[in-house]
Amino acid sequence: MKRYLKNKFLLVLLMVISVFMSCKQETKDAMVDNILLKEWTGPYGGVPAFDLMKVEDVKDAMLEGMKLNLEDIEAIANNKAAPTFENTIESMERAGKELDRAYAYYGILSGNMSTPEFRAIQAELAPLFSEFRSKITQNEKLFQRIKTVYEASMENPLPADQQRVVELIYISFAMNGAELDAEKKATYAAINKKLSSLYTKFSNNVLHDEENYVTYLNEEQLGGLSQGYIKSAARIATDKGHEGKYAITNSRSSMDPFLTYSTERELRKQVWTNYYSRGDNNDEYDNKKIIAEILKLRRERVELLGHKNYAEWRLQDRMAKTPENAMGLMEAVWPAAISRVGEEVDDMQALAYANGDNIIIEPWDYRFYAEKVRKEKYDLNSEEVKQYLQLDQLTEAMHHVAGKLFNYTFSPVPEGSVPVFHEDVKVWEVTDKSSGENIGLWYLDPYAREGKRSGAWANTFRSHTTFDGKKNVLATNNSNFVKPASGEALLVSWDDATTFFHEFGHALHFFSSNVKYPTLNGGVRDYTEFQSQLLERWLSTDEVINNYLIHNKTGEPMPPELVAKIKKASTFNQGFSTTEYLASAIMDMKLHLADPTNIDIEVFERETLEDLNMPKELPMRHRTPHFGHVFSGEGYATAYYGYMWADVLTSDASEAFAQAPGGFYDEEMSAKLVEYLFAPRNSIDPAEAYRLFRGRDAKIEALMNDRGFILNIE
Repeated sequence: MKRYLKNKFLLVLLMVISVFMSCKQETKDAMVDNILLKEWTGPYGGVPAFDLMKVEDVKDAMLEGMKLNLEDIEAIANNKAAPTFENTIESMERAGKELDRAYAYYGILSGNMSTPEFRAIQAELAPLFSEFRSKITQNEKLFQRIKTVYEASMENPLPADQQRVVELIYISFAMNGAELDAEKKATYAAINKKLSSLYTKFSNNVLHDEENYVTYLNEEQLGGLSQGYIKSAARIATDKGHEGKYAITNSRSSMDPFLTYSTERELRKQVWTNYYSRGDNNDEYDNKKIIAEILKLRRERVELLGHKNYAEWRLQDRMAKTPENAMGLMEAVWPAAISRVGEEVDDMQALAYANGDNIIIEPWDYRFYAEKVRKEKYDLNSEEVKQYLQLDQLTEAMHHVAGKLFNYTFSPVPEGSVPVFHEDVKVWEVTDKSSGENIGLWYLDPYAREGKRSGAWANTFRSHTTFDGKKNVLATNNSNFVKPASGEALLVSWDDATTFFHEFGHALHFFSSNVKYPTLNGGVRDYTEFQSQLLERWLSTDEVINNYLIHNKTGEPMPPELVAKIKKASTFNQGFSTTEYLASAIMDMKLHLADPTNIDIEVFERETLEDLNMPKELPMRHRTPHFGHVFSGEGYATAYYGYMWADVLTSDASEAFAQAPGGFYDEEMSAKLVEYLFAPRNSIDPAEAYRLFRGRDAKIEALMNDRGFILNIE
């Protein structure tokens, strides 16, 4: 009888446990049933269900994704087995798949489709994301396992890719406070939490000013503007409830052509002021105090790690290694850049006087009179050039270049076969020409819209790995071109076409990856811009010009004489473009080297520019109050110099192509380009990768030649 009761008790207990576990699994399944967390289904190895995403799903998805990720981490940290690469590092590479999927949707809602409702959730989640990251980087048991594997690999090196992963993960944890004592870890985490909220507030303030400062024109104020631009401005005004008016939005793609062509000087000043005052209007959306607080917190945080300043801490794992090296490059170029600005202003001022314009060149005049000088000195009309720069044709040109260099084919997917988040988004399948193997999908979101952040960028929804079975790439390019009126071709400037190629270079970097582990798909900030800057050079190759730069009305290719003018004017206005960029890069570095105690951002910016002898006729490309690269997060903080660091590599590599027998389409050079510069991603030290490609380190002389500057280094 006792045995019977005991067996019955055990049976009941097992039933209760079974029911409990079933309920627990059902609860987990219900949470994972949130569309933002669910595994991707459909073609191409599964794709995000962008057509089903809803803002109201975001908070629950991100909270549950973080919870599931932390459960993965705890399982690794508390593994009773001795730490090995397989049970520690590889397990970390697998962790958090649900959160990874949710972040793909979160990134789109943040960058491409933001709304006031989403921004409220974003502000609420920002400190929680920070806490989540701190729980991983400050997990003592986890770090000790990482450290054990790392130290063992120093004595007995692992295969090259595994060794690189271990070193990158160990360094990342150490740089983020993993070896601090408990009290300092708590302080470190608290600082990160404060910073995350400040970054979100900064970004939302800039977005507010971009959305709310719109200049409306009437028909009498359209002098100098092209018909295509006027039609687009009319459509935007109508969409904003101002039918019969013409809207100049507070974005670069709208501002830049207006300042270049409008004959209305006072309106140019108004549009210029709106754009360069983003985040700096002394109202509730002003960013100056936020920046001061960010700088103080960044300094306080790195001091916990024993560093003198944020720049010293940040650059230790970059190509530049030290702030002094980065500043050395910028200071070598700066004198030549501002000297060229002086020459450009002299030319513009002389032309203004010759035209009877009794004015002194101001920042809102620079683009306008530079365009007139371009016409006079080079007989080159930017509006004429634009007639040959159709976005659709440029897209085909980029795909052609990818075919020649990378052996890829881009084929439009049938409409409706892959979900998209907006009707403007188009998708292409990327395949290998030789094998027919699917490489991935390329999403293009080309147009500006309310709720979309400014600028141009590339991103991935899924990166390549061969870790747990081959993963194909889902990559996206995003631009902010002003959408043309119905039936009109979208014509862009040469600079915008260059940027279009640049961002596509990032996409090709994603597609060409041959790495095994997800961590190796990352990059070194002052190196990852190199590949994309290099791809810009193919825009001006004869093969692209002759086949894809065709007139939007006649279909005729760009005439040789116009091509010759473009190439002859290649160094025109380099003073402006180099100086506006370098001023921002130097400001970024100096802000993070300065003592942030009682820093006044307005005064610091003004006095720093005065010390640099900044020409008064132009502003920094990104004034401090809207410098999103640096203050909406930490990706480019003390790293904006990286564009110029990368451009040294770009100019040097371009010289190698120019000297090759087959030029920019030389098969041997193209193979080396893919093998050493694109495919390895971060599996090889960047300096070593470049030496494998070029046979030596890059030299600055090629950069100075490209810009038409004289190198002057003591």
